[in-house]
Amino acid sequence: MDDVFAVIAEATRRQILASLRDGDKAVGELVEELAVSQPTVSKHLKVLREAGLVSMRAQGQKRFYTLNIEPLHAVAAWLSEFDLPAQQPPQVLAPAVTEPEPGELVPSVPGLQNGDGVQPFGRTVGRAAERAADLLSQFPKLRRRKE
Repeated sequence: MDDVFAVIAEATRRQILASLRDGDKAVGELVEELAVSQPTVSKHLKVLREAGLVSMRAQGQKRFYTLNIEPLHAVAAWLSEFDLPAQQPPQVLAPAVTEPEPGELVPSVPGLQNGDGVQPFGRTVGRAAERAADLLSQFPKLRRRKE
């Protein structure tokens, strides 16, 4: 069970598991859905497969992955010991949008606001850092010349 906790502690792996709840998916579908590189998805799928959380079947050139929920039963049983109250979805209150007074200056940053005045944040800092690491890993290693 400790291995399962360690495996599901990583956010990308949890996203893969959540995606596979809908059914079998090919590696390419997961890459597209999660917006991460193919090597990253493959690395996480290997860890999930070794923990028994997913299984793989080959069909031609494609590899399809299926969710195995058996290892998660131990986690669910452990959590049930805590007698947790029913989870209610958090209430998120939308900020009140008011029209500016005539002559009032309104700060504006081009490209950061949609038509409703709400700033969309598509990626978290963690996702951006992971993406940057993926991109940097694709560059050849730079070696310092000895002088």
